[in-house]
Amino acid sequence: MAIKIGIDCGHGLYTAGKRNLKSLDPKETREWVMNNKVGLRVIELLKQYEGYEIVRLDDPTGKRDVPLAERAKKANDSKIDILISIHHNAGINGGSGGGIVVFRYPNSTKFTKSMQKDLYDRLIKHTGLKGNRATPLAEANFQILRQTTAPAVLIENGFMDSRTDVPIILSKSHVDKSATAITEFLVNHFKLKKKPAPTKPSTPKP
Repeated sequence: MAIKIGIDCGHGLYTAGKRNLKSLDPKETREWVMNNKVGLRVIELLKQYEGYEIVRLDDPTGKRDVPLAERAKKANDSKIDILISIHHNAGINGGSGGGIVVFRYPNSTKFTKSMQKDLYDRLIKHTGLKGNRATPLAEANFQILRQTTAPAVLIENGFMDSRTDVPIILSKSHVDKSATAITEFLVNHFKLKKKPAPTKPSTPKP
């Protein structure tokens, strides 16, 4: 039976306030746009493997900010095996510092501390965006983590109001590196196998 992987790109295209700080990003790139780029890249990278199915929990167009209860219900109804919720953070207010933070539900026995550390370590190894967070391996009573019955994790993939992080999180290389780390984590955790290389048709001898 195929593993079901829930991909949740946080918020929506028009969610109020969820955007990069204008002084650091004149385009005020929306958070969902960045979340979606990482999510799509994970989905693309996973195409090299077999034995899984993707369940997308947000609106793939971003036009509707799907309520959290609806996302969790879809995850539960779909009987996903894991939920990866992708976000970007805020709270630096134009200062320096920041970095990636990985959240799990408090005292979760489903998404364990070792799983959390494995994912975080892979993200830092690939992106280098360690920042200065006192608790990068965090726990929080977020609704999507609380209401989803499967093992669930929420990634804050850098700060949208940090002069250190913003140039990085806007780059394609950060998207690729973040997605590579998430994909590696999933492949390792579920022992996903690569698809066999396509066989080349033999050329008949003259």
